[in-house]
Amino acid sequence: MYLRPDEVARVLEKAGFEMDALTPKIYGYRRGESYVYVNREARMGRTALIIHPTLKEKSQHFAEPASEMKTCDHYTQFPLYLMGESQEHYGIPHGFSSRIALERYLQGVFGA
Repeated sequence: MYLRPDEVARVLEKAGFEMDALTPKIYGYRRGESYVYVNREARMGRTALIIHPTLKEKSQHFAEPASEMKTCDHYTQFPLYLMGESQEHYGIPHGFSSRIALERYLQGVFGA
């Protein structure tokens, strides 16, 4: 069982991230130069946290991604995925089974 999107959002806020975007599909969170998305459509939480693609390698030391990537036209702070038919933005999705696991991940990747 993974943390639901609203639970991921609470952990991000506790870690000092501030919400600056809200759509039916995402919550966008910023802390300094760091930006992450919470995938509101991840009902089971497996892809609830979406990180910037440039953090993929660093992130792999702390958690395995849920899949290679996730595209969405709402991830406007992330780069466009130009290989697909529709040009959407993309990020790397993660899911966490506990708040502690997510807090450790944020500490490792973002120094939260």
